[in-house]
Amino acid sequence: QREAMRALVRLGADPRALDAQRYDTVTIAAVADDVETMRVALALGGDAKAVTSPYAGTALIAAAHLGHDEVVRVLIEAGAPLDHVNNLSWTALIEAVILGDGGVRHQRTARHLVAAGARRDLGDRNGVTPIQMARQRGYDAMVRILE
Repeated sequence: QREAMRALVRLGADPRALDAQRYDTVTIAAVADDVETMRVALALGGDAKAVTSPYAGTALIAAAHLGHDEVVRVLIEAGAPLDHVNNLSWTALIEAVILGDGGVRHQRTARHLVAAGARRDLGDRNGVTPIQMARQRGYDAMVRILE
């Protein structure tokens, strides 16, 4: 409903508003794998750096966990924080590995994050790093990306 979004902002709606679960339009579009709606949300004043969700995460973390690789690329271009740690002690790179399936889209997601400079040495609350997680899961392609 991109036209409705535009109209609401023109009429004074806050493009950074959060819903009851603390999600904003950027994160909602990122989770939906809807790049065009996310671009509109960003153009209307949405914030790629916003901390959202009950997990105190970001749209980038949500998209990485789902393997929404093109969304991840656009969020990185929009200045999303690469190394934000949510309240589970996970970054976008960690979520791409531990919540991903090791498949092509999660691999592309990891490549985008690594190429942009995401820290590969940040581990979870137990100190386990993304490469260690990928090895534990047998995600050989992810291991090569993270080396």
